[in-house]
Parts: sequence; C-alpha cells; structure tokens
Amino acid sequence: MQQDTQTMRNNDGLFAVGSPVTHWSVQTSNPVQYEIRACENLLDPENSTILEDASGSSGQRRFIVTDGVVDSLYGDRVRAYFDHHGVEHRVLVLNDGETHKSMNAVLQVTEALDAFGIDRRREPVIAIGGGVLMDIVGFAASLYRRSTPFIRIPTTLIGLVDAGVGAKTGVNHNGHKNRLGTYFPADRTLLDRSFLATLDARHISNGLAEILKIALIKDARLFDLLEQHGADLLRNKLQSPADVGPTPADVPVDQRLAARGLHLDPATEVVERAIQGMLEELQPNLWEKVLERVVDYGHTFSPTIEMHALPALLHGEAVAVDMALTTVMAERRGLVSSYQRDRVLEVMARLGLPVWHPLCTPEVLGDALRDTVRHRDGKQRLPLPVGIGSALFVNDVTDGELAAAAESLAALGSGVSR
Repeated sequence: MQQDTQTMRNNDGLFAVGSPVTHWSVQTSNPVQYEIRACENLLDPENSTILEDASGSSGQRRFIVTDGVVDSLYGDRVRAYFDHHGVEHRVLVLNDGETHKSMNAVLQVTEALDAFGIDRRREPVIAIGGGVLMDIVGFAASLYRRSTPFIRIPTTLIGLVDAGVGAKTGVNHNGHKNRLGTYFPADRTLLDRSFLATLDARHISNGLAEILKIALIKDARLFDLLEQHGADLLRNKLQSPADVGPTPADVPVDQRLAARGLHLDPATEVVERAIQGMLEELQPNLWEKVLERVVDYGHTFSPTIEMHALPALLHGEAVAVDMALTTVMAERRGLVSSYQRDRVLEVMARLGLPVWHPLCTPEVLGDALRDTVRHRDGKQRLPLPVGIGSALFVNDVTDGELAAAAESLAALGSGVSR
C-alpha cells in the first residue's frame, strides 16, 4: 500500500506524518517568569515577604536549607521568624564552601525533603545562603519530583548580584566546576543587603569581582563608580546610608537613577547597575542557546584555576585573575590601551582582588582553554574587553599568546598591591 506522505496537523504544535504514521513531531514552549525583589529586614517577624506566594497557596509548612556559617549567624532568627508566623518548618544545615558543592549535598537535600514530606507545589523550598548553597538547593529542587518550586535568599554579595539572579544550578563533579547542573530559576529571589554586614572583607571582594565583570564588558559608568568608591564600598560592605530610603521596584532602573540623581548612594547604584546589566544579558538567552555570552567574561580560565587552587581561591578571586589575564591579552592585541589596562588592575587591587596567581602557567591555561572549547561547542568564543565597557569575541588564541600574556601579567602583578 502506498504511503501518504502528507503531513497531518492534529492540533497546535503536534504533527503526525504519513499514513500509516511514520513519525510525530512535537513543538511546545515553556514560558519562564521569575521575580527578583529588593527587600529590607527580611527576618523581621513583622515582615511576611518570605511567606508570600504568588500562586495563592495556603500551605503553612516550609523546608529551609542553609549552611553552617549562616546558621550560626542567623539560625535563631530564622527559626523565630517561622515560629512567629505559626509555620511548621524544618531547617537543614549543610556544610559550607566550594569543596562541599557536590552531588552528595544534592542527595542530602532530596532525602531530607522526603523525610519532611514536602508538598510538591504548595510548599516552596527556601534556600538561605551564598552562591554555593543556592546552586545546590536549586539543583535539588529541579530534580525532586522533576521540579519543586524554591525561593532564594542570598546572604553573600556574589549570591546577590550573580548566583541569585540567573537560572543556572549546579555542583562540581569529577574535578570540574559545575559539571552537573540544570536550568531552573527560583520562583523568587529576595535581596536584602543587610545580610552583607556580617561578611568579612574577603567575601565582599569576592562579589565585587562579578560586579567588575559587568562594568568591564558593558557599563563604563559602573567601572567609574568602582574606581571612585571601591575602597568605601569594600569598607562599608555596600550598606546604604540610613537616610536613603527604598525606591519603588516597578520603576525601571535607568529612570530610578535619573530621578534620584545625586540622592542615590553609590552602594545602591552599584548593586542596581550590576543586577540590571546581568539580567539584560541573561533574559534573551536564558537557556544559553547562543554560546557567545559577554557574561562569560572572566569565566574561561577561572573554572580550572579555581578547582586546582581549592580551597585557596574563592570564585570571584579566580574570576579576577581570569579578567586580569584577558585584559593583558586585550592590551597586547591593541583592544585596550596600556592606560586602561593599568586602571583595571588598580581597581582590582583597590577592591581587594588578586591580579595574578601561580597557577597561571601555560600548561594550566592551555588545559583550561581546551576544556572551555568543549563547553562552547568547538569554538573558543572568548570574550575580550574593548576599552572599558565593551567586548568582542575571538576564536584564535594560541598557546604562545597565552604564555606571553601570563608572563606579562606576572610582571605587572608584582607591581600592583592589594
């Protein structure tokens, strides 16, 4: 019997081909919407923001995941908050730090969710901690019953401006940074800068590296702010003056900045510009269908350097070393002037960031680039700065160029003090 090869459309997005049918084609979409909200005093018992639920859920149980450091600082307040609201809850405390960012931690969360008997839709998991903790919990939530909603409350600067605003989750595996992971944005991320007051200077610097990344590849105004106020931001832990009030969250950031002008304190403007810049890059390419991403700046060599150096380097510190190296590469190619290069390195030092590391060897850098090529679908797609506030992509970096740039950076780094 002759086959009918005409395509039959059964309904929108579902196609059956042939008679009898030889194959089906399914086309669908998955719209994504998530909220990032700037808040104040989240753990104040009179503040119900953490318990708000856009779905109108009436669930009154919550499972909270945090780490040992955060629990020692805020654990009593977290438990008192849920007690005050009459919410049945359990707090799971994980080990903190990059060395514990593993599949074992993810399984520990999922097993605890089973023991708690969490409702799949009405009881969002709440992650309170830094980028490592939020990545672990997000990965667990994406896997548990194939998707369980979760809420992020970052307590570190890197969590507030980077790990807490995107869609990626992940853990380290087989000696590689974030080798296992998913795209699974939190339903809500609640940003309360008062948590930063308990961070030490090094962890403030760690987050400032990701802010500097946005400045170098797309926001010269942000770089100027870091250059002018970096030391104060570090010393004051990005806390705003007491007399500067909140701004309505539904007003676009550019209008907010223009409307408030000189009344906007540097810490608020820096955080807003960093988050806005990050989201502008992520929103149209949330699933990374396009692999040329300027937000990958500082993330070509840093994953390998960071994993080799554990626990000596924090994530932002490794990113800073990567950015210093690629700034030197850009200067050697004529994309950045020597004056601009020196400004960048001086700002890094002012922010308490390293500009060089002994692992910047031709062997380590070469291995890192080859691994990145596999990650970026066979091309380097390496972002390099163009001046300050712009970037382009290259695919022709050689081992010789890497070695020469590392040698130049080592000489420059010796003259830059933190």
